[in-house]
Amino acid sequence: MNILVCVKQVPDTTEIKIDPETNTLIRAGVPSIVNPFDTYALEVAARLKDSIGGSKVTVMAMGPEQAKAALKECLSVGADQAYLVSGREFGGSDTLATSYVLSCAVKAVEEKSGENFDIIFCGKQAIDGDTGQVGPELAEHLGYPQITYASDVTFENDTIKVKRENDEGYDYLTCPLPCVITIVKTPYEPRYATIKSKMAANRAVIPTLSAEDLKIDTTMCGLKGSPTKVKKTFTPVREKHGIKIEDKEAADAAKELVDMLSDAKIL
Repeated sequence: MNILVCVKQVPDTTEIKIDPETNTLIRAGVPSIVNPFDTYALEVAARLKDSIGGSKVTVMAMGPEQAKAALKECLSVGADQAYLVSGREFGGSDTLATSYVLSCAVKAVEEKSGENFDIIFCGKQAIDGDTGQVGPELAEHLGYPQITYASDVTFENDTIKVKRENDEGYDYLTCPLPCVITIVKTPYEPRYATIKSKMAANRAVIPTLSAEDLKIDTTMCGLKGSPTKVKKTFTPVREKHGIKIEDKEAADAAKELVDMLSDAKIL
């Protein structure tokens, strides 16, 4: 089975701060990581590879040259080869433009290798944008069936079986190939790299696919091809309405709390 995992290098949101004057993200000194949902997608792909003989996992990222670090991390934990999609023409792409570029990259890699991908995995969303749109839009560009919010994927009796989250529990679905599947957090954690796999990944040469390589219509990518425009970003104002009862014995504090709740007609 030939598997592709689309990943994204994102800023670590646990380290991000907002500039109170400009209301923009302070990116200086913020480390970049592989989008967490994409790590689960890669783990699902790696498990399928382990269970199906002769399978191969390819990872692909769209971004600047520094995104190769994220791809090498993926190579150290189960991927066999990687491609970076990069170029000035792609800068400023929204989800529609990004999914279009990735669909062109998928076709270019398939043509180059002479093999089509059976399954394309994506994380359900990226933690920097939280749109959850690129995976489904990629499926639409390629004309493939899709399953979203998958928490597990298995291959049994020549059939892909997907456990899909919904608001009330799970759906159990099958899907024809080729297809696109987006992955949520799985019951199992992504595997860790070994020293040997890290060293091998660091030595890997990752090809870069440019707009010329993809034979892409540049009017459909970058800012020109992005109908989504960000008008404003801001930090919500946090209002504190709580009252803290201090310097009292527990019984007295409890009595005062009951009296306050009673006066407020909550009790």
